[in-house]
Amino acid sequence: MRIVFREVKGVTVLELHGRVTIGDGADLLSETVSDFIGRGKTKIVLDLGNVSYVDSIGLAEIVRCYTNVSSQGGKLKLLKITKKIEYLLIFTRLRPVFEIYDTEEEAVASFTA
Repeated sequence: MRIVFREVKGVTVLELHGRVTIGDGADLLSETVSDFIGRGKTKIVLDLGNVSYVDSIGLAEIVRCYTNVSSQGGKLKLLKITKKIEYLLIFTRLRPVFEIYDTEEEAVASFTA
């Protein structure tokens, strides 16, 4: 997996590419989010539009990132989830936990609303 990040109006957008799975993908996500939290960046959007697959460990890591950001008084929101990821969130009953947006503009704007 590869992560491209950018700051947009004070919001950190992490664009994930590839697979969020046991091993490198989940570990990289954890390390990246922890790094941003450590720098006081707690408004985070995970752009999942280029994620081809998420396994149970990857999903657990997304939930862990959400919990870690929330525990620091921040918010983690999801962007451009695929149908497969949406079904996974529905099946695991995690869909109501996350704020999910279709466009980056909506996701970034939601932090000031």
